[in-house]
Parts: sequence; C-alpha cells; structure tokens
Amino acid sequence: MSSSNELRIKLLSYDPDLLDKSVRKIIEISKDNNCELKGPIPLPTKCEKFTICRSVHVNKPSMEQFEIRTHKRLIILLNTNAKVIDAIKRLSIPTSVQIQLKI
Repeated sequence: MSSSNELRIKLLSYDPDLLDKSVRKIIEISKDNNCELKGPIPLPTKCEKFTICRSVHVNKPSMEQFEIRTHKRLIILLNTNAKVIDAIKRLSIPTSVQIQLKI
C-alpha cells in the first residue's frame, strides 16, 4: 500500500465510556506508527424511543417508554500503511463497540 492512503474508522456503541476507551487505543496505535490523526470527531447521537403498553386490558392508557442512544465517533488516519491496518484489525475491543473501517 502506498503511504498516501486515508483510513476512516467509525465507531458505534451504546456505552460512551467503552467507546472512548476504544478510541484511545486507536489513537495510541496511530501515534506508535507515526500516522497523522484527525479526530476523534463526535458524530450526532442517534436516539430511538419505544413506547409499550403496560397492561393490555384494564389500564390501557398506562404506557412505559424506553430509549436507546447510539453514540458515534469518527477517526481519520492519514499516511497509513499495512502495519497500521493490521494493528487496528488485531485490536481487542469490547463486543458492545462496533468498528467500521473504510479505505
């Protein structure tokens, strides 16, 4: 791979603390391999709301609401090489954090 490659890493998680820990690991890898770093850029949080009836028959107006917040971060690495990409692929992150790589 040439040294002018750009690698975009998008991280998604319901837990912002685990997301930030994973971002710190990626930043350490990029600093160890002398890559230019842009980010982490916080992207808008997606908020999904669900309303469920508590009781179907007698207390029908009684409802309960739940929400799920999906936190997102974007990291852009410039001047990457195969060593950096392999290190990021081998990175152990929690199962609740989803990572998407785009070259």
